[in-house]
Amino acid sequence: MRSILRQALIPAIAVAGVAATVACTRTQPARTPAATTINAPESSLTRYVDPYIGTGFHGHVFLGANLPFGAVQLGPVNITEGWDWCSGYHYSDSTIVGFAHTHLSGTGIGDLGDVTVMPTTGPVRVTEGRVKNPERGLLSFFSHKEEEARPGYYAVRLKRYDIRAELTATERVGFHQYTFPQSDASHLVFDLQQGIGWDLATDTHIEQLNDSTLVGYRNSKGWAEDQRLYFAAVVSKPIRQFSSVQVLDTLGNTRPAATGNRLKGVLTFATQAGEKIKLKVGISPVSTEGALTNIRAEIPHWNFDKVVRQADAAWNRELQKVQVQANDTRLKTFYTALYHTMIAPSVFNDHNGDYRGTDKQVHRNPGFTNLTTFSLWDTYRAAHPLFTILQPERVNDMVSSMLAIYQQQGKLPVWHLMGNETNCMVGYSAVPVVVDAYLKGFKGFDASLAYEAVKATAMRDEFGLKAVKAQGFIPANGEVESVSKGLEYALADWCIAQMARKMGKQADYAYFSQRARNYQNYFDKKAGFMRGRVSQTEWRTPFDPFKSVHMKSDFTEGNAWQYTWLVPQDVEGLITLLGGEQRFTQKLDSLFLVKGSMGAEASPDISGLIGMYAHGNEPGHHITYLYNYLGQPWKTADKVRFITENFYTAKPDGIIGNEDVGQMSAWHVFSTLGFYPLNPANGAYVFGSPAVERATIRLAAGKTLTIEAKNNSSANKYIQRVTRNGQPYSKSYITHQELLLGGTLTFEMGPNPSPTWGVAPADRPKSVL
Repeated sequence: MRSILRQALIPAIAVAGVAATVACTRTQPARTPAATTINAPESSLTRYVDPYIGTGFHGHVFLGANLPFGAVQLGPVNITEGWDWCSGYHYSDSTIVGFAHTHLSGTGIGDLGDVTVMPTTGPVRVTEGRVKNPERGLLSFFSHKEEEARPGYYAVRLKRYDIRAELTATERVGFHQYTFPQSDASHLVFDLQQGIGWDLATDTHIEQLNDSTLVGYRNSKGWAEDQRLYFAAVVSKPIRQFSSVQVLDTLGNTRPAATGNRLKGVLTFATQAGEKIKLKVGISPVSTEGALTNIRAEIPHWNFDKVVRQADAAWNRELQKVQVQANDTRLKTFYTALYHTMIAPSVFNDHNGDYRGTDKQVHRNPGFTNLTTFSLWDTYRAAHPLFTILQPERVNDMVSSMLAIYQQQGKLPVWHLMGNETNCMVGYSAVPVVVDAYLKGFKGFDASLAYEAVKATAMRDEFGLKAVKAQGFIPANGEVESVSKGLEYALADWCIAQMARKMGKQADYAYFSQRARNYQNYFDKKAGFMRGRVSQTEWRTPFDPFKSVHMKSDFTEGNAWQYTWLVPQDVEGLITLLGGEQRFTQKLDSLFLVKGSMGAEASPDISGLIGMYAHGNEPGHHITYLYNYLGQPWKTADKVRFITENFYTAKPDGIIGNEDVGQMSAWHVFSTLGFYPLNPANGAYVFGSPAVERATIRLAAGKTLTIEAKNNSSANKYIQRVTRNGQPYSKSYITHQELLLGGTLTFEMGPNPSPTWGVAPADRPKSVL
């Protein structure tokens, strides 16, 4: 994901990103207390989730309390800023300046961090302070030894104030519980200025309604250009004093104010030693009344422990959809990955269904749950296909949300955030998601509108599309990242063609099928790589297939070695383009062996290197599975098993690259189970190397799929034969419709490649089934 949070930091960070190769030894210490203090019931799978995984290195994951796909992500914010703090928290830090109600998870760009609350004692402080001079602000240090995180719950002791902070959440309400020491001056400081990363408050307001309630709003700009959030806060103890101020300068001078862009609100109480003050904060995209109603609907009581239990139960219900048998480390990495896939897309409406759209209008009773945080350039590849298996009831809401965005802004979302189109990353990656849902038979959205949306999105003139329509490629001297854009467009156009074919739109099928072959226009047969093309007769020079220049070259967070393979929609065509199976195999083998410098300006997202294969970034996630198209599934097994065992570990630095809102984790979930959607919209899953002994997947209509991997071990990683419901199954893939029938899929594993299974041309995956 676009790592442009702090441009000044890129050169230094890029060195670390490029160096994250197979030989990398990441030295951040594992946090053992988190693994031993999980208090979930023995029957709950949440005990295997370690939310600290991915908070170190460049994982950028959210840490805190939330529900699956919930609007609230309530968690700590460190004082440090920079790329590795784009979620607000990094494991290397030891500072807290408050607990914010919205966070991103693994985006590479910082935003949100709305409505930060910090409990303090003593003199009132409303500025953050500095690590070297903390007494000037409200900053507190903390220790990981006094910190705990599990799904739906977070706790930490703030050393400076000797306050124990505990957090939990419902979908739209953050629930705080603070245990104070004895003090005549205990405070809850509301910071409406503080945000994360690019976020900058533009207009905020806070006021007291009664002796226990505050309401307000926070408008801000950043990655989301015009974010509007309303809130209501209800406290369990009568407020002794309330004040709000506008901060005037960096010295902390203030003036009384209820509205401003550097606004802070302070609640003051007297507390006894060990006294608990509870706080419920509801958020809304619509109004303060909506925020208050969300509180009344979701937490009409003050039983903090009850909400913690409900949160654990909500997470457990989702995790129970896949029950696996494996060793403890594999259980941790698998269930933590599954947990990470369900942080977003997140709810973006009130309890009554109302939401504010991209058009800034309030939409009432839309008939679906509106969602936001669509990191589509990442998630179309595996996260959304995973949702079609494990979250079928939410797929219709996701697609309906995208279609509503289309109606409001004239195109499907690119990277949608809190009612804003960021236009981040390349391609129109909502198209594979919408088409995949349609082709898999989802009926909870308007199919005619869906086709209108995918076609209209592809027929626009922006971001090089005018050139695509006119000449079949984007000239490299007219558009940055031209090759990456062109390849993503061709992939999405293939998807539109398949939808047109199923709908009987033959003219559109022919047109978009032709556009789907445009990837061929970026391939230089003489060089053997995809590369920037200036005209029909001229390539961009000089050309170095290793070099990557972040946001300034022909490739998006990658190079020619990595992007030459981005044709998952037509692998057979790519094989032909590269000179046939033998030459294709040789080049694919070379990808995992070749060494070369990507240059000082390479993106830090290019991490997890095996040769030039970069697992830490999404465009290559399908590549290891290409070998099945060549009748060499044992090579897929080799690579996939190495990655699952080495690039996903049970430590804070246990994700090899930027999490990207669930995509890195979705790859791990699929690959651990033994299959992966190489083509994100053709309804097929390619077999790899199952890394569990047994898995049971709960499907729709009460059906289950049981996956068995007999004789499985680190050494026995090769599939020898497969049976489905007791019958021999020779194909090295399975379709979505076959999978939904349930039953038992049995893999017999062994230490050596099978000379026959998955080898015959008839048993290999196909782009069009």
